[in-house]
Amino acid sequence: MTKIRITQVKSKIDRPETQKKTLEALGLRKMNQVVEHTATPQIMGMVKKVNHLIKVENI
Repeated sequence: MTKIRITQVKSKIDRPETQKKTLEALGLRKMNQVVEHTATPQIMGMVKKVNHLIKVENI
């Protein structure tokens, strides 16, 4: 499976609680934090929910 690198580029302040929890589930707790995940359907669904707050790169 391919790996993806996710970077949080926008703040989670004033966002719905579900989006905040999705960012935390992805491992993103601070601005400009970077995490790497395997591109499973579950991870890609979470990425789709908060794609306006993050930047995604294929590795």
